[in-house]
Amino acid sequence: MKRVVLIFTATILMAVCISAQTNKIPLIGSKAPEFSAVSTTGNLTFPSDFGKSWKILFSHPADFTPVCSTELLELAHLQPNFDKLGVKVAVISTDNLELHKMWKAYLEELDYKNRGKVAINFPLIDDQNGTCSKMYGMLHEPVSSNRDIRGVFIIDSENIVRSINFYPTEVGRNMNEIVRIIKALQETSQSHVFTPVNWQDGDDVIVPYFPYTTNELALNPEIANEYYQLGNRIWFKKNNK
Repeated sequence: MKRVVLIFTATILMAVCISAQTNKIPLIGSKAPEFSAVSTTGNLTFPSDFGKSWKILFSHPADFTPVCSTELLELAHLQPNFDKLGVKVAVISTDNLELHKMWKAYLEELDYKNRGKVAINFPLIDDQNGTCSKMYGMLHEPVSSNRDIRGVFIIDSENIVRSINFYPTEVGRNMNEIVRIIKALQETSQSHVFTPVNWQDGDDVIVPYFPYTTNELALNPEIANEYYQLGNRIWFKKNNK
């Protein structure tokens, strides 16, 4: 009897460990997990099908729910902004493809905020078995074991996870903040700078080093006008855009 109990206990522990491993959140700086699935735009292998573009993977709890519906309508409205930033968007939930198609058709008939109807051109991914959601840690079991939390993964052109955000099911995401994060990440990546608190596109940035040497200043005195100092540890670079 004791042997049976031990075997049963070991089996349960192994199952829990496997479950935990398959529902692990990828960390910032890690390679984005790759998966293949069907979507409203056809078969999709994420993120590699989007090539060298930046990518955003959004998860949501359920199709046809009010909060999720407003989020997708806002995403569709912001699609031109994402296009300008070279960003591809994909949306995933544990609903099936047919429901995704019906929801998409329904949303495209709505006029949200009197801005006119919008086309939803980004893929809605069928993850009805939860496999892809588990790869990104989007199933938070204290809330639900089969419905995604509101997750946002921003992935760069090299398919590295650069930003992760999770939101409760009852709170809609701020899409303008997500656009701001993308702009900040692209600015810091391209210019090797940092962005200060509440940074907006066009604001001054922080340089993580002393901006010029004595010799550089002697050769080009005007270089000092490009920077300013806060205290003795923080240097800002003026944004002249």
